[in-house]
Amino acid sequence: MQNFGLAPSDAPVMTGGLADSVFERAAHEPALPQLARRTPGAASVWSRVSAAELHTEVVDLARGFVASGINPGDRIAVMARPRYEWTLLCCALWAIGAEVVPVDPSSAHDDVAWVLDDAECVGVVVEDEQTVMTVGSVCAALPRLRYVWQLDDGALEHLVERGRPVPAATVDSLRRIVLPDATAVVAYTSGTGGRPRGCALSHRALAAPCDALLAGWRQITAAPGEQPAVLAFLPFSHVYGLMVQGLCLRGGLLMGHEPDAREESLAAALRSFRPTYLYAVPSVFERIHKSFRTSAERAGRGALFERAARTARDHAEAVERQRLGTGPGPGLDLKFQHTLYDKAVYRRLRESLGGRVRGGVSGGSPLGRELALFYAGIGIPVHDGYGLTETAGGVTAQPVGREKTGTVGRPLPGMDVHVAADGEILVRGPSLFQGYVGDDLHNTATRAVLQDGWLATGDVGSLDSEGYLSVTGRKSDVVVTVGGRTLTPTDLEQRLRMHPLIHQVVVVGHGRPVAGALITLDQRYLAHWRAGLGDRGDASSRTAREQNALRQEVTRAVSEANTTVPRGESIRVFRILPESFTPGNGLLTASLKLRRTEILRRYATEIDAMYQTHGPLRADWQRPEFEAEFSSTGEYPEFYAPPPYPDAYAGYFGGSEGTGDYEDNDDDVFRRVR
Repeated sequence: MQNFGLAPSDAPVMTGGLADSVFERAAHEPALPQLARRTPGAASVWSRVSAAELHTEVVDLARGFVASGINPGDRIAVMARPRYEWTLLCCALWAIGAEVVPVDPSSAHDDVAWVLDDAECVGVVVEDEQTVMTVGSVCAALPRLRYVWQLDDGALEHLVERGRPVPAATVDSLRRIVLPDATAVVAYTSGTGGRPRGCALSHRALAAPCDALLAGWRQITAAPGEQPAVLAFLPFSHVYGLMVQGLCLRGGLLMGHEPDAREESLAAALRSFRPTYLYAVPSVFERIHKSFRTSAERAGRGALFERAARTARDHAEAVERQRLGTGPGPGLDLKFQHTLYDKAVYRRLRESLGGRVRGGVSGGSPLGRELALFYAGIGIPVHDGYGLTETAGGVTAQPVGREKTGTVGRPLPGMDVHVAADGEILVRGPSLFQGYVGDDLHNTATRAVLQDGWLATGDVGSLDSEGYLSVTGRKSDVVVTVGGRTLTPTDLEQRLRMHPLIHQVVVVGHGRPVAGALITLDQRYLAHWRAGLGDRGDASSRTAREQNALRQEVTRAVSEANTTVPRGESIRVFRILPESFTPGNGLLTASLKLRRTEILRRYATEIDAMYQTHGPLRADWQRPEFEAEFSSTGEYPEFYAPPPYPDAYAGYFGGSEGTGDYEDNDDDVFRRVR
C-alpha cells in the first residue's frame, strides 16, 4: 500500500500525560501568557494569565479534587460551554489521573442520563442552575454519581478551599505516574444517528495530532515574532474543540474562550480578542461570509462586494494553479484588480475579524471549494482538515505551500489513509481510540470499526495521485434513487448554502424516483431581503409578491447548484421548512452536524407530500405542472426545481405559463421531448 503521508514529525516523544505541558511550561517559560480571560465588568477587555499563574490554579484545583476523594481512573463529566474554567478542570483532573467526560450542556435529559450512566461518572461539573436541574432530574437513576459541582455557584473556589490541607507534592506525585496510554477523555460521538458512543482516548492519542500540527504548521498561525492567539468558541464537548485546546496548551498559544457562539457575541469577541488564527466548522465560515455580504448590501455596496468576491476567488484559483504547477498564476489585470479590492474591501473584512487573522482551519465536515477560494483571496487562507472522534481529531491537513482547495489535504505524520473498494475511508495511526467504553476490543461495536489496526470511518471519499484526500460524505448518507442513481449529498448541500437566503439543506431521495431537498432559510438575511422588496401595495399583494420572489430566488439557487452534478443526480423537488435545525430541537449535534436520521423521521410526512403532490410519481411520467403550493398553515412553499439547464424552463418559473411533454429516460426522468 502506497503511503501518501507527510514527512515524519519532529514532535517530542511523549512520556507522561497531557497535564505535563502545564507544569513544564511553568518551569521553563513562567511569564509566557497562556490564557486570556475577560476582565469582570468589561467584556471587551482581556487580562492575560501567565504559565506560572495557570500552573498555580491547576495545582490548587487538583488538590481540591484529591481532598474530595477523586482517584486516578475516576470519570468526571464536564457539562459547560467553552469557558476559562473548562481548561482549568481538564488540566487539574488530568494531573491526578482522572478522566474527563465532555457533555453538551444543551443535551436533553435522556441523553445526559445515558452518557453519565454509560461512562460510569462519579461526578459532574455543570455550568448554571439550568444544567443543575437537568442533572438533578436524572440523579436517581445514577447510583455511581456522588458529586455535582456548579461553576456559577462558586464550585471551583470551594474545591480550592477544600484542598488547602493537601500538599502540592501529592498532585505532583500523582501526575508523574500518569502514562501516555492511560485514558484521558471519554468523548461521545456526535450521534447523527442512534445513541452516541463513548470513545476512550488516551493522553497519547489526544497529543499526537496536536504535536504533529504544531511541528509542521505553527509558523503560519501568527506573524513572525508574534505569539499566536486563538479564540476557542467550538464546543469542548466535541473532539475538535478539545484539539484546539490541546494545540494551545502544548504549543504555548494564547487562548481565550467565548462561550456564546451567537453571531453578534462571536463577532464582538473576535474584534476585542483579535486572534491570529481561526479554528471553526464550515457553518461558521459560511456565516461570516454571509455577514460580510449583508453588511455590504446594507451599506449600498452589494455590487461592489460581489465583484470583489469574484476577483478574490479568481485570484486564489490562479495562485493555486501556479502553486501546483498547473498554471502561470494571476495575470497583470487580475493582480491589479486584486490589489485595488484589497485596499477597498478585503482589508475591511479582515479588520472586522480583529485585524490580525492570518488564516484558519475548517473541520467537522468538508469546506466548499468556492468558500475556501474566497477566504484565500481576501488574505485569510483556510486549511480544510479531516478527523473523527475515534481519531482524537486530526487525520489529514493541507501541506503548507502545497494546499489543494477542495480536498482535506494529506495524512498527518504517522497517519495512514486508505480508501477501500466501496469508497470507505480507512485510517490508522497513533491517535486512534482505545475502543468504545463498556465494550472491549473483542466485542461487537469496537470490532465492527477497528480491525487489524485500521479504523473504518464510515466516511466515503477518494485519494488522488498525490495523496490528497477528498471526503464526499458519510457512507450512511448516500442517497440511492429508485432508478439506481447513487449520490452523496454533501457537495449539493454546500453549494446551496452559499446562497445568502439559504441556511441549511438536507438532500433526500433514498428509494424515490428523484433527489429532493429540505431547505431552511437564513432568517437574518431574509429580513434584509424582504426590506429590499419595498412596501408597495396592500398586505395581501405584498405577501403574494414576496412569495413569488422567494420562489424565484430559491429556484434559481437550486438550478445553479444543479449545474455542478449530472442530470440524474440533480434536485428536482424541494420544500422550504418553517424552522431551522438546531441542537435545541434535536436536529443538529453539538458540533452543528445534521442529525439526518432524526430529520428524515421528523419530516417524513412533509417528504411524502413533497413527492406525492405533483406528477413525477405517476406511472406515465408526464410533465408535472410546475406550480408552487402554499399550505393553509402558512408554511413556505413546496415545488419542483428545474433541472440543470434553466433556459429551457424559464417559462415555468417567471409567472408565465409553458407547455411541453416529458418522457421517461434513464439519465433524466424529466427529459424534454423536442
